[in-house]
Amino acid sequence: MSMILLVALLAGLLAGIVLALLQKHVWQVPSLRFLWLVVIGFLPQAVIFYLPPTHSGIPDQVVGSSLIFSQVVLLVFCWFNRRVAGIWILACGLVLNLMVIAANSGFMPISPQTASHVVPATVLAKYQIGSRFGTGKDILLLAENTRLVWLSDQFLPPAWFPYQVAFSLGDILIAAGAFWLMLTQGKPLRSAK
Repeated sequence: MSMILLVALLAGLLAGIVLALLQKHVWQVPSLRFLWLVVIGFLPQAVIFYLPPTHSGIPDQVVGSSLIFSQVVLLVFCWFNRRVAGIWILACGLVLNLMVIAANSGFMPISPQTASHVVPATVLAKYQIGSRFGTGKDILLLAENTRLVWLSDQFLPPAWFPYQVAFSLGDILIAAGAFWLMLTQGKPLRSAK
């Protein structure tokens, strides 16, 4: 998700700058309240998923609980910024991700079929059904064993795209909300002048 979010933020920023130039004004950073909640929300994910010494040494139960905590904190941030353009779309994505993660022991399910498009078959063969997939937030589950399967990491970019990653419907909404936030500078489009 982090790569999709980063692309959405950058695309929204570029589109927002172009829109601001067309409207003959300077693009401004969206005014967001309680931005420190985003840091608190992402901190557990950064420590657990991206720091090599910690991502494999923390028990799965702690990882799952941390991911749920992270999603809840980010939703609180969205609530405080609910009047900012794009936040409701982003919040809907967070809610969908929280639902599927909470329903599947604190992890985002990914099917072996989807995972086979993300990693080589030799790497995929090392994982057992029901185990954590890689060092991220995913758990490898058969579709029939997945609760709320339609909300799981099941989408893939086109095959020609250089970076293959699975993402969920919630991730799409989070990215769309982030894009809209940056495009409109957090203001309704008609008043983004």
